[in-house]
Amino acid sequence: MKKFTSVNDVLDINYLIDRAVYYKSNPFADSVLGQNKRMGLLFLNPSLRTRISTQIAARNLGIEVIVLNIDKEGWNLELNEGAIMNGTKVEHIKDAAPLLGAYFDIIGMRTFPGLSNKEEDYNELLLSQLMRHSGIPIVSLESSTLHPLQSLADLVTIWENHNKITRPKIVLTWAPHIKAIPHCVANSFAQWINKWDNADFVITHPAGYELSEQFTEGANIMHSQKEALAAADFVYVKNWSSYTDYGKVCCEDSSWMLTEQHLADAPDAKVMHCLPVRRNIELSDEILDGKRSLVTQQGANRVWAAQAVLAEILKMS
Repeated sequence: MKKFTSVNDVLDINYLIDRAVYYKSNPFADSVLGQNKRMGLLFLNPSLRTRISTQIAARNLGIEVIVLNIDKEGWNLELNEGAIMNGTKVEHIKDAAPLLGAYFDIIGMRTFPGLSNKEEDYNELLLSQLMRHSGIPIVSLESSTLHPLQSLADLVTIWENHNKITRPKIVLTWAPHIKAIPHCVANSFAQWINKWDNADFVITHPAGYELSEQFTEGANIMHSQKEALAAADFVYVKNWSSYTDYGKVCCEDSSWMLTEQHLADAPDAKVMHCLPVRRNIELSDEILDGKRSLVTQQGANRVWAAQAVLAEILKMS
């Protein structure tokens, strides 16, 4: 694996899941694999789980890690070709990226969508320019459209909690929020589950919250949350803003918040959320603090997902 920006960079999802599970039991098995290697973690928006889990994963492999909050500690980057830089952009990505490539052996980059220009966000200009000009492997720590490290941890969590006998029913359900939220986690989860193709996958949301078909093709899309949740094995709760009316909040129906009552027809369902979560807005306390919740396990599995990815990249470098 030469980069990790989406599920399309992964040759064998099940192998990667197996490696993550292996590292969970043997965290220091490859502690010299990354010896004398350096990784830069570049953040343009806040992070708790992604930052810490990737640092731990890298250090478990012997990689030295340097973190830069580039939105606060770096220069404002220009991304456009042929730009006349007479405004607020101080440094061009074409000048910064090759130096980052010289400083590091791997770069992890976390970007964030503006949620105002769909074309700009979905072109992933910053990530693509970094890959083009740095010359070294890039790991997405969340981009404008996808969050692949989260999705891999999600699949590890599902694998650990499934009986391995029957084909699980996995439901991704929209939930309310107090503001417009990006599509990254929902897009990525849909993309990974569809490519994994080991589950019956349903996406449920109010009308107007359809995600891009490039990520949801293969899923059963339903507007009835009650019908979608029936007999579910895993319920992934996540808010996202409108894709069609880009970045807008077109419905604030509080009845979509997941509670025990919603799961009356899914008595064995486990509930997932990527965190951070707005308690009693997206998910009720009774769910989050109850036996159904897998959210802590999901977050902990972020370490092993990142470690599996970094190990595969190191083996190719």
